[in-house]
Amino acid sequence: MTLWLIPRDGNPKRHRLIDPSFHPRFYARGPEAALRRLAAELERRARVTCALTEKRDLWEGPVTVLEVTVHYPAQFAPLTRLVRRARALRLYNSDLMPASLYCWEKNVFPLAQVEVETSAITSTVRERNTDVVRALECRDDPWRVDYELPPLGVMQARLEGLSRVDPQHGRSRRSGLEVEREGERQILDDADEPVAAGLERLLRAWDPDLIVTEWGDATLLPGLMRQARRHGFELSLNRDIAPAERHRARSYTSYGRVLFKASATTLRGRLHVDLHNSFIVHACELDGLWELARVTKLPVQYCARTTTGTGISYLQMELAWRDGTLIPEQKAEPETPKHPDELLLADRGGLVFPPRLGFFENAAELDFVSEFPSIMARFNISPETVNCRCCPDAPRVPELGYRICQKRRGLTSRVVERLIAKRGEYKQRMAGSSSEIGSRGAEAEARASYAQRRSALKWLLVCCFGYTGYKNARFGKIEAHEAINAMAREKLLVAKEAAEARGYRVLHALVDSLYVAREGATRADYECLAREIEELTGLPLALEAVYRYVVFLPSKQNAEIPVPNRFFAVAEGGALKIRGLECRRHDTPPLVARMQQEVLQILAEAHDAQTYAGKLEEARQALERHLARVEDGSVAVEELVISKRLSRLPSDYRQASQTAIAARQLERSGVRLRAGETIQYLVTCADARLADDRVRAFTLWEGWRGYDAIAYRAALLEAFQPFELFAREPKSGAKAEVSFQT
Repeated sequence: MTLWLIPRDGNPKRHRLIDPSFHPRFYARGPEAALRRLAAELERRARVTCALTEKRDLWEGPVTVLEVTVHYPAQFAPLTRLVRRARALRLYNSDLMPASLYCWEKNVFPLAQVEVETSAITSTVRERNTDVVRALECRDDPWRVDYELPPLGVMQARLEGLSRVDPQHGRSRRSGLEVEREGERQILDDADEPVAAGLERLLRAWDPDLIVTEWGDATLLPGLMRQARRHGFELSLNRDIAPAERHRARSYTSYGRVLFKASATTLRGRLHVDLHNSFIVHACELDGLWELARVTKLPVQYCARTTTGTGISYLQMELAWRDGTLIPEQKAEPETPKHPDELLLADRGGLVFPPRLGFFENAAELDFVSEFPSIMARFNISPETVNCRCCPDAPRVPELGYRICQKRRGLTSRVVERLIAKRGEYKQRMAGSSSEIGSRGAEAEARASYAQRRSALKWLLVCCFGYTGYKNARFGKIEAHEAINAMAREKLLVAKEAAEARGYRVLHALVDSLYVAREGATRADYECLAREIEELTGLPLALEAVYRYVVFLPSKQNAEIPVPNRFFAVAEGGALKIRGLECRRHDTPPLVARMQQEVLQILAEAHDAQTYAGKLEEARQALERHLARVEDGSVAVEELVISKRLSRLPSDYRQASQTAIAARQLERSGVRLRAGETIQYLVTCADARLADDRVRAFTLWEGWRGYDAIAYRAALLEAFQPFELFAREPKSGAKAEVSFQT
């Protein structure tokens, strides 16, 4: 196993170490005769040690398996593939990442502080200038809140121009390469030397630990490597003498949506993070990525590009590994057969009370803190604890009658309780006094870092619930998923009834949150209500906010039908909460989103229905300014771009929708598109007879004659409409009806 270490003393030298003591293991289960034949065959083919041993299966208890210890980690994956293809055996621990297995075995993790004892090895062509690890001890803890990150040297690289447009879809003009480090910025182009040669010069001079790019995975780095090869040299992107690793792009379906996973370019001896190919960096910035890598023990570059679901899966698998529990390759526990009536009762999601339409003053939002993970931790709901064999008289889950084990702590329950605890510590630090952090600037920086780390943990907790019912989850079981939903429905009903019994009016309830109002209620009253509900439910409940006003909006199709997640609200301090409006959508043109945000900032100055009506007149003036810009043609073309995700290949679209037309334009220009990719276009003449005249792909915009002012004017007016629906007097609305969200 190869390790790279950064000295803490500021020494610029980076140390490459080899640890020869790591020997990963996998297990095979089947008839004993077949296992003995497999052992003999593997020992003939490779350097392995095989032995029959007893391990614990999560569902069946102790079982006899063949333990295969691989002496060279590079042979781990090929050997498991060989066994998988050739034998009708069940494999365990066989598709785990060797890097994570190493972390588990050595009690280390990415970015950890370690103390290492080394010795030199005999110089060879392959391992030149490399030391061997003789002893390795971790001086860090992944569950610490205040930790020191290594002093990473960072280089940033991006193409000049718009960063939101995929360069593979073409560019409207030739661009140079912007490269920056610690405030020093250079523009590389082909005027004096090839861009790849300029980058190679900077790589050698700066020797960065981390390269942060925009569109670097699929476009920037592969293109630079091709240019370097054409000029007869190799880019030293890696510190190791090896080519950068390339992983192919793919389209896939998740929860009914077609998504696209771009190709990846990962490095050895350095880190590469593509800002446009990392969900966690987009959502939580680099601090969130560091937090996720430390906690999950996934390699940083892999962690940046995978889903948070993979992170929660590896947390579960590490705990199982430490328990001595076998980790199956695939989900092992099928759904328990159910009568159709039982299935109808069990197969439901969270409880939703549609909102009362209208404008409501002095309303509060009560939110169960990480409700589903809290249910898993508080009530020990985990796949192996639901309907266990050892507790026939255990307490029952409401509605479903499922039993929950009382004798052992669930695997998932133990994982989430640590995540909840650490997330709570971050919340306390964020609310701490400035004296604990230092200067005002340092305080703001620390709070921002804590917020990003806390957000990363939130995404892990969000996934842990879904993984209990995920079809491919190794430790999944649909009954656990159903039990958590049933408990959540019960707790929300208890909260609703408690609020109404104390004179509060329930305006809306959505799975894990409750919107209530009572005339004359103060913040203290709402906090008291939250504490009472928390005592009744046994789950942590927070007063998320007290709002000056909240406006619940109807469906766009029918003004009398409420929808669960379309509203805007203004908190006591003026902070906005927005759900379901155009400015929250990724496909909204920047012009429309900016108008809506400007209008909301104006309306946020209102305190009640009367002042809202006055502010609405000011908001209309803002709308008129944007309409005038559209009419006189002074809007920058970048503000009109619409982004849409392709649900299929361009050739597979049957109707000439705007998205299909733009995709075919790109395809004809030589751009290869896949299902799930996002493209950008502008509306040029929505009612044109010729399809190609209706829209224009943004990267093909140069030389086009103009945009459809009528279409963009209509989009602005439609986006402003929600603010006028309840501008006069607050409305009471009809009695809320119960519905289920699945």
